[in-house]
Amino acid sequence: MKTVLVTGSSRGLGKSAIIKFAENGYNVVINYNNSEKVAYELQKYIEDNFKVGVLTVKADVGNENDVKEMFNIIIDKFGSIDVVVNNAAIAIDTIFEQKTVDNFNKILNTNLIGTFLVSKYASKYMLEKKQGNIINISSTNGIDTYYPYSMDYDASKAGIISLTKNLSKELSPYIRVNCVCPGWITTDMNNSLDKEYMSKEITKINLKRFAEPKEIANVVYFLATDEASYVNGSVIVVDGGK
Repeated sequence: MKTVLVTGSSRGLGKSAIIKFAENGYNVVINYNNSEKVAYELQKYIEDNFKVGVLTVKADVGNENDVKEMFNIIIDKFGSIDVVVNNAAIAIDTIFEQKTVDNFNKILNTNLIGTFLVSKYASKYMLEKKQGNIINISSTNGIDTYYPYSMDYDASKAGIISLTKNLSKELSPYIRVNCVCPGWITTDMNNSLDKEYMSKEITKINLKRFAEPKEIANVVYFLATDEASYVNGSVIVVDGGK
């Protein structure tokens, strides 16, 4: 049985990805940093509904010691790691004049350095088996959906695209590394944004709605399967068209 780690998986897209992999027979590792209650609620849901192994691990993905210990726990329980979905991310939306170096660094540390660290330690175990999949979650904010209030978030997501390209070369031919760039999703993070702004954004989408988290999770799962065996270093936009 294969094992998948989804970072930042207590809610939203990460939660939907955990459920998708569990539905398809994967052992799943739920990672959280602050949302302990909902993480363990998700663990119970998986235990009650699927005949797979489930592990919940608290770790700040931007902290190297946390990441190292997380993989020690995963390997101790499951023996290997087959798929990693780098989903953990934060945003601190403020006007340009109010942005601080501390907040900018905090976002880059979680979103970009966290993706690097988890990939670094996961690939160590994947290379031992000469197989594995890393799927990074970026955003259309890293390509062409710029939002000045989140310029630090946008920069981190652009960095993830570049990191994906480099990792796909560095870790070939044994590990495939790809990137998914969702557009708007109905998540807690996005639901807190200005309603007028969100309404204007919907008008720009060909499908005239935001994605449900499970619709992005379906694409993530596809990239982990043998059906995507020749997909590597790709950046897949899932934004409803615009």
